[in-house]
Amino acid sequence: MRGTVNRVLLGLIGLVLLALGGSVLAVGLGAPAPSWWIHDSRHDVLLDDSERTQWRDETWWWPVVLAVLTVLVVLALWWLTAVLRRHRLAEVLVDTGDGAGALLRGRALQSVLTAEAAALDGVARAHVRLTGGRTAPRTRIRLLLEPQVNPSAALDRLTAEALTHAKDSAALDGLPAEVRMKSVKHRAERVS
Repeated sequence: MRGTVNRVLLGLIGLVLLALGGSVLAVGLGAPAPSWWIHDSRHDVLLDDSERTQWRDETWWWPVVLAVLTVLVVLALWWLTAVLRRHRLAEVLVDTGDGAGALLRGRALQSVLTAEAAALDGVARAHVRLTGGRTAPRTRIRLLLEPQVNPSAALDRLTAEALTHAKDSAALDGLPAEVRMKSVKHRAERVS
């Protein structure tokens, strides 16, 4: 969901900036100004003296301008860090017992956990994502269960088998998991 929102927002902002930048370039190169353009010719300045000094005597003007610009910068930085932040764990630090340690690829542990969870009885499909830090990973697991499966029993098997195997094989103290389960919905079929 967040990826879709990011793409839509980036697309809209890109289109607006492209339209404004393209029209500024076109008018600067001598093309006729669009009907919505705020100036008449290519020799007009963006803000003339009267527009620039119009609000100078108002005491509220500059604090409002600075507050709006500060909020825009903070929102842009927040959005940038949210987009650039890794949502998947790249590697897990495994304690080998000799004090050196080893690195286990996060995708390898993810794929093994996914395969083992999908192989459980009554699980139609499984999706696992590793999050957290390299020394304290966490898992987010989505299971698609067959209609006849008891969710409590499926969760017990997942905990006792797949999660315990992953925790033991990576020599982790714990492997917290957030598990979301959904049941498969089959369409009604006609029997003739």
